[in-house]
Amino acid sequence: MSADEHRGILPGAVRQNGYIVRDLDAAIQSWLALGVGPWLTMRGVCQPGGFYRGAPSEPLLSIAFANSGDLQIELIQPDDESPSIYREFLGSGHEGFHHLAWWAEDFDAAMARARAADWPVVQSSGPEATARFAYFEIGTAEPRIVEIMELNDLTRALGEAVRSAAVGWDGSEPAVRSIR
Repeated sequence: MSADEHRGILPGAVRQNGYIVRDLDAAIQSWLALGVGPWLTMRGVCQPGGFYRGAPSEPLLSIAFANSGDLQIELIQPDDESPSIYREFLGSGHEGFHHLAWWAEDFDAAMARARAADWPVVQSSGPEATARFAYFEIGTAEPRIVEIMELNDLTRALGEAVRSAAVGWDGSEPAVRSIR
């Protein structure tokens, strides 16, 4: 599929780079050393009612967010052995960059475009999630995985909190804060 065809499916600009890590705290420290922060963390987050490769899956995760300019950086550490796209990535011997994410005002329309393009859903939230998302495999070249996240009041507020925290941040404490 060409770049123009991808652009017709994805809603606007890339909003986030996602990284899967084995040690969230070590990864945060590496990013802080590069001047990226502050980091807002959510630990022990369950994704209830979700699906991984068509089967029910409710992975437990710790997640950290920071911005570099308008681009959000997300670090995801699986906290249990539940089958998931995150555990699959680590199990294949990888760690680090995993996906690009787009935020969709009209999540249902974005999902319909992705399905019409025959993008396989690898993992998705359940229908009752407070913020719906889906990860798609789009091919063999990088990036292989894209995420579409529903932009609603909750995700909009989280994105703004992360972006606002980074504006003018001078590296001072707190470099890491829990938001949950």
